[in-house]
This record gives sequence, C-alpha cells and structure tokens, in this order.
Amino acid sequence: MEIISTVLMMWSAMYGVISFILFMTVASWVLYVKANQPGWTIFIPIYNLYVLHKIAGKPGWWLIFWFVPFPLVSLIIAVIIFLPIAENFGKGVGYGLGLIFLSPIFLPMLAFGDAEYEG
Repeated sequence: MEIISTVLMMWSAMYGVISFILFMTVASWVLYVKANQPGWTIFIPIYNLYVLHKIAGKPGWWLIFWFVPFPLVSLIIAVIIFLPIAENFGKGVGYGLGLIFLSPIFLPMLAFGDAEYEG
C-alpha cells in the first residue's frame, strides 16, 4: 500500500511540474505576442533572450552578459532587462521587481492582464 501512495505522489508531482511548465510557456508566448514579437521564439534557447532584449528596448549584444559565470552579473542584467519590460507595458518599478523575483506570479499577470505594450 505504501508503494502505491508513493507512486501516486510521484505522478502528482510530475503532473504539477508539467502543468506549471505548460502554463509558463503559454504565458511567455502571450507576452511575446503582446510585444509584437513572434511567440514561437520562446522555444529557441538563446534567441528568446535576444528577443527579450528587444522587448526591453536594450541592445541585443547585451545578451553575452547572461553568460558571465557570476550570479550577481545575471541578477544585475535581470534588473536592467525586466524593469524596462515592466515600464514598456505601463507598469512601475514595483512590478518590474516582481518580474525579477516572483516571475511565476507576475509574468502571467502581465501576459494575461490588460497591460498593453507601449515600447
């Protein structure tokens, strides 16, 4: 009986993770389309970051900073990218910080909400 409950918990966890990934994928797609970019770009690993820079209004060559092997650099780049994204959708600094630190909550709110891309 214990094996069955363990298997059910594993399947439930896997179902939850897959559902979360699908939900965030759809939210990202909708966000890119709202920003007048092709939604399929979220599936191309490095190109999606390039398009994210375009949505933020930043130069594409800044993409190299994501690959610097120090976590602090990635955090700084996230701030530099996500604050303008929030601004380009008519949101404030608090919303941009939410995109950085609580992306699974704020990204779908931005994608499925009434915010319009102004960039």
